[in-house]
Amino acid sequence: MTKTELAAATRETLMGVSTATLCTALFKRGLHNQFIQDVRPVAAKKNNMVGQAYTLRYIPAREDLNPISVFQDPKHPQRAGVEECPPGHVMVMDSRKDPRAASAGGILVARLMQRGAAGVVTDGGFRDSPEIAALDIPCYHNRPSAPTNLTRHQAIELNGPIGCGDVAVFPGDVLVGDAEGVVVIPLHMADEIAKEAQEMTVYEDFVTEKVMEGRAIIGLYPATTEETKADFAAWREKTGR
Repeated sequence: MTKTELAAATRETLMGVSTATLCTALFKRGLHNQFIQDVRPVAAKKNNMVGQAYTLRYIPAREDLNPISVFQDPKHPQRAGVEECPPGHVMVMDSRKDPRAASAGGILVARLMQRGAAGVVTDGGFRDSPEIAALDIPCYHNRPSAPTNLTRHQAIELNGPIGCGDVAVFPGDVLVGDAEGVVVIPLHMADEIAKEAQEMTVYEDFVTEKVMEGRAIIGLYPATTEETKADFAAWREKTGR
């Protein structure tokens, strides 16, 4: 049976690991291009963003098909997407890496927050970015952008495969965002990636502690000596990790 939902335990684990560690775990499995390029948090948040992808695709705007009156249509993909994005999901927008016009603004992001979205990601820009920064929802973009999306972008499709910051994103993929950026994890490997990244995080915390005590990294990072392995086992027992 094909897996369709992110397990609650895996979501919780992913809340506590970095995108850097996740990228390494993915690299070990042959996935080298999972970190969304040129996308950064609008504002730092206390916790990671974790959620499955619900996607919106923009194409270049064509003036005769993209006047401001399109927003009067209740089926307009941008407006409909805000109302249809499932709670706990991340709305991910393919804006073709073009931040010259906004992918969304403060009102739409506030609505997504109120509906329980886990976050919002675009490889374009947000307007009203100071207001978005103050909201209690993780948001990632290229840079602030005041002009309406209609000047550059035409919303064309909901919840199909997209490219965001040079990374393929399929509906249901797992997105994790931290202070550095956003990584995309295929859903079918999310459980094993989360577990491995958690273990890697424990070891890296041990390494950091030893480095701060003055220990050299040779034999320590990575662990290539029996002494290091024994020290780590003792540290885990002592710290309960």
